[in-house]
Amino acid sequence: MIESENLRELPGVNEVLERLSPALRRYPHTLLVAEIRRALEEMRAAILAGHSGGAAAETRVEEALANIERPSLRRVINATGVVLHTNLGRAPLGAMTAAGGYSNLEYDLAAGRRGKRDTHTSLLLERLLDAPAIAVNNNAAAMFLALNELAAGGEVVVSRGELIEIGDGFRIPEIMARSGATLCEVGTTNRTHIDDYRDAIGEKTRLLLRVHPSNFSMSGFTARVELRALTALGRERGIPVYEDLGSGCVVDLRAFGVDEPLVSDSLKAGADLVSFSGDKLLGGPQAGILAGRSEIVTRLRRNPLFRALRLDKLICQALENTLRSLVLERWDEVPALTMIRQSAAAVRARAEALVERVPGLRAEVVKGSSVIGGGATPEQSIPTWLIAIQCSDAVEAERQLRAATPAVVARIEGGRVLLDLRTVLKEEQDDLARVLAGYARSW
Repeated sequence: MIESENLRELPGVNEVLERLSPALRRYPHTLLVAEIRRALEEMRAAILAGHSGGAAAETRVEEALANIERPSLRRVINATGVVLHTNLGRAPLGAMTAAGGYSNLEYDLAAGRRGKRDTHTSLLLERLLDAPAIAVNNNAAAMFLALNELAAGGEVVVSRGELIEIGDGFRIPEIMARSGATLCEVGTTNRTHIDDYRDAIGEKTRLLLRVHPSNFSMSGFTARVELRALTALGRERGIPVYEDLGSGCVVDLRAFGVDEPLVSDSLKAGADLVSFSGDKLLGGPQAGILAGRSEIVTRLRRNPLFRALRLDKLICQALENTLRSLVLERWDEVPALTMIRQSAAAVRARAEALVERVPGLRAEVVKGSSVIGGGATPEQSIPTWLIAIQCSDAVEAERQLRAATPAVVARIEGGRVLLDLRTVLKEEQDDLARVLAGYARSW
C-alpha cells in the first residue's frame, strides 16, 4: 500500500521539466525529456525494490547532464611511481598538437595521387630498427596478424613455459586458435631445450614462436632456448622464427636499472619477425609493431586483416612523433624515457622543493622505489624518493586527491599517502602543489 502511494507521488515529465533550473534550458529539449524519463524510471525501480525514491528528479537530471557535458577521458597526474601505468594509459604521451581538419593520411602530395597511411611511420621504424616494419592497433593484433598470415592451417611450435596471459584475460593459446593456427606445445613449464623444438617439427609446422615473458619471471631449476639457437634451427628446417617481445625496448636502459631485451638484438640474432607494443618502453601510443625480413613484412601488409587492424590518423600522428624523437635521440621528448632516466637524486630535489612550497603539509621525503609497470620488467625497480604525507585518514586523503582537478593518483602504504615525483611531469608540479595546498590544512 505504501509502495503504491509512493509511486503515485512521482511527478510527471512535464512537471519536472517546469521545475528545472532555467540554466538547464541550454540543453536540447529531447535530451532533457530523455533524462527526466530516465530519472523517473530509476526512482520507480527503487520504490518497487522497497527503497525510498532517493534524490529528487530535478537533482538527478542536473547531475546526469553535468556528467554528459564533462569529458570522461581527462588528464590525470600520476604520482604512483608506476611509469607505464596500465590504468592511466601506459606510456604518457609527449606534447602534440593534433592535425585538425584534413591531412595527407592516404595522399601522396608529391605525386598527386593516393598514398598509403603507413608511410608516415614506416621510414622512421626502419631507421630505428634497421629493418622493414609496419604498425597495427595493438600488440595482440600484431600477433594475430602474424599467426594468421604465417601459420593459418598449420602448426606453431612454442614452449609450454611461454604460453602466457597478459592484461584483461588475453591468452596466447586463445589468440593462436582464433588466428587459424594450431598450437604445438613443447618442453615443460620450467624447462625447454632445443631438441624439444626439433622433435616437434613435422609436415604441418609453419612457425617457431618465442614469447618474451615480460610480465613475470621464473627462477630456480629453469632452462630456456637462446634465440640464436632457435633461429639456427629455423634456417636448418626452412621455418621462420617469430619472437613476440611485448615490452618493445628500443633504447638500452640497463644503466638506469631496466634490463629488457632490445628489439634490435632480436633482429640481429636472426629472428625473421619481431612484434612489440608501442605504448610500453617505446614510449608512444597504443600500437603493435611488426618488424623483420622484408618478404615477411610485405606478406603481412598484403593480408586483408592488416586493413582491419590498421592505425587511425590520431594514433598514426602520435606514433610518428614518438618515433622521430627516438631516431633523433631526443629523449626528453619521450616522457616515459625521461622518467626512467631521471636519477634518484633529481627526484629527491624535486620532492624537497615541492614540500617547501606547501606550508602546512605534514610530510617528509623518504627513500622508495619506482617500477616500470605495464606488463614489463617484472621484479625490477628503480631507486627513488617519495613524499610521505601524514594524515588522520589516508584512505580519505587519497580519495580527495583523486577527486581534485586535475585528479591526482597516489598510493597508500603504512597509513601514509605516498607521492613519487618520478612519474609527475615537471610542467604538472604547479598543479600538484595547488591541489596539495588545498587539502593540507584539512589533513
